[in-house]
This record gives sequence, structure tokens and C-alpha cells, in this order.
Amino acid sequence: MAAMPVDTNPALASLPSTRRAILVTLKKWGEGRAEDLAAELGVTTSAMRQHLSGLTGDGLVGYEERKGGPGRPKHVYHLTAGSEVLFPKYHADLTNEQLSYVGDDDPGLLERIFHRRRDRRATNARARLAGRPLGQQVGELTRILDEDGYLAECVEMDDGTWRIVEHNCAILGVAARYGQACQSELEFIRTVLPGARVDRVSHIVAGQRHCAYAVTPKPARRRAPRGGA
Repeated sequence: MAAMPVDTNPALASLPSTRRAILVTLKKWGEGRAEDLAAELGVTTSAMRQHLSGLTGDGLVGYEERKGGPGRPKHVYHLTAGSEVLFPKYHADLTNEQLSYVGDDDPGLLERIFHRRRDRRATNARARLAGRPLGQQVGELTRILDEDGYLAECVEMDDGTWRIVEHNCAILGVAARYGQACQSELEFIRTVLPGARVDRVSHIVAGQRHCAYAVTPKPARRRAPRGGA
């Protein structure tokens, strides 16, 4: 399986490149040992431990000691709650307050707001996906999602399908309260990939570590035979 690269989340741009990469990797993995992180990022284990020590001191990374065999317990690192400020959430409290006013006065308008957001995103995305084969469309859509703050990546599966994974929910505070936000996200992806079936297979709001979408190409339509001999 091959992962399609995407740009680093711009919210982390102020950090040194290696520390930024460590945080992004831990966000994707959930947890990891210094040795594994060093191998992934191409640095020495000693250098990785120094970076992790600095990130721990800054309150962005924590660790657990785990005994997995002979010798000293291993440190397994993970992101802290404090690191979430580096990953965009787009002012959930203010947005939820405003949406609650809308929902109280006009529930139908609340639905239309989410539909308009979906349609606006779809219009912009179609312009970037136009004329591309499906595989390139999936890759470009993944870049769009990453630019929107979802820390997205795409994996091409061995069976010819794709898996789009969002490691961060940029609207988590809203999505946790309004199911329309998650439904709108699914509809957006389905709308801009009409040549594929899209199914959500993992969901942050449901308690899973990331949101993921399985993208399966639709079979080509057969042309109807011409009548008459």
C-alpha cells in the first residue's frame, strides 16, 4: 500500500521542522517509541530522545512506561491535550453558540447552513478535480482536506481502492454537537467523487482515533446495444 504525500498542516509551521514532524507523526500513530519515531523520520535515536524531551518539557508530549520484555521499561510517547491547540478546531464555542441561536429560531435554516457549506466546498473542489482520472481526484481531494486542517492522507489499497484518513477533525467541537456537520462532510466527499462509492469506515465522534473513508471505483457503465438488425 502506498501513501500519497500531503503538505504539513500550516498550524504547526512555527515549530522547528523535526519537532513538527514528530507531532504530526504521533497525531497519526496515536503513540510511538523513540526508536520507531527515529526510524520513521530518519534521525538517530539519541537525537529523537532529545527532541521528545524538549516536547515533553513544553507540555506537548507525554509518555507511559511499558514493560515488554527483559530490561528497563520502554517509554511510549503520545500527544497531550495541550498539543491540540496546534491542530485547528476553528472556534467551536463561538460557532456552537451561534448555531444554537439559529436552531432555536429556525431548525430548517440550520440544515440549509450545513448544506450551503457543503455546496460551497464542492464547487471549489470540483474546479481542482476537473478532468483528472479517479486516482488523481482522490489525491487532490486529500490535499484539499489537508489544507482545510484535517491532517489528511490517502492510502492506495492493494485491491484498487483508496482510503482517505483524516487524523484531525478541524470542526470537532461543532461535529460533537451537530451530527449535520459529519453528514455534510460525507456528502461533500461523495459529491466531488461521483465515479466512486464512498463509505465512512472510522469516525472520531464515535470514539475512534481518526475519520476514514473507503473509496471504491464504480463499475463502468455498459453502452446499451443499438436496436435493429
